[in-house]
Amino acid sequence: MIVSANQPYFAPFPGFYYKAHLCDVLIILDSVQFPLRTTWMSRNRFKSSHGTLWMTVPVWKKGLGLQMINDVRICYDYRWTRKHLESLKVAYVNAPYFADHLPFVEEVFSSTFERLTDFNVKIIRYILSQLEIRTEVVLLSELGVEARGDLLPVEICRKMGSLHFAAQHSARKYLNPDLFREAGIRIEYFKAPSPVYPQLWGDFIPDLSAFDLIFNCGPKAREILTGNREQ
Repeated sequence: MIVSANQPYFAPFPGFYYKAHLCDVLIILDSVQFPLRTTWMSRNRFKSSHGTLWMTVPVWKKGLGLQMINDVRICYDYRWTRKHLESLKVAYVNAPYFADHLPFVEEVFSSTFERLTDFNVKIIRYILSQLEIRTEVVLLSELGVEARGDLLPVEICRKMGSLHFAAQHSARKYLNPDLFREAGIRIEYFKAPSPVYPQLWGDFIPDLSAFDLIFNCGPKAREILTGNREQ
C-alpha cells in the first residue's frame, strides 16, 4: 500500500491529482494548523479572456489566532459565491466540456458550507471521480493520529499499515528520512508533471485548477494527466 498526504487545497492543480493517482490512500491533512499567510487552501487560479483569473474563498481569521484547518469557517458576508459562479460561466462558456460539469459547479457554489474543509473536499472528490482516480480519501482527523511535525507522516503510515509514502521531490526538505528508515518505511519520491493541453484564451498557462483541465478536455483529462503512466 502506498500512502500520501496533502492539505485540502481549493480546487487543486493537476499535480495534486497526479499524487493521488500514484497512491492507494490519500490522507487529507485537515487537523493541522491553518497558515496565517496566503494559502492554496483558500485561493487558486483559473483562466479568463483577461488571462489568469484568481479566486479566493473568504474565511474567518481575525481575532481567532491559530486555527486547525478543520476549524476554519467560510465567511459569507460578501456575495463571493455568486461572483465566482458567474466568473466561471463567463470564462468557460466556450470550453468543450464545461456544460457537462455545470450542474456540479452550480451546486457547490450555491450551497452553504460552514467549514472550508468540507467545501474543498467536496470539490476534490468530484474531480477525482471525473479523472477516474479511485484512490481512497481519508481525513487525518478520522485517524486518531496525534503526532505532529516530522513524526506525522511516519505515524500516518504506521496507522495505515503502509511501508511506502509518496512525496514530491520538492518535499524532501520537510521530511526526515532517518525517521522513515527507522520505521521501515520507504519514501517514494516523484516529480509531478505539468501537463500541457488545449486551453481557451491565448497562450497556455500551466498549473491552473484542475477544473480548467476537465472543462477543456473532458474524458481525455485522465490520459493527459497521467501520460499513460498507469499504476
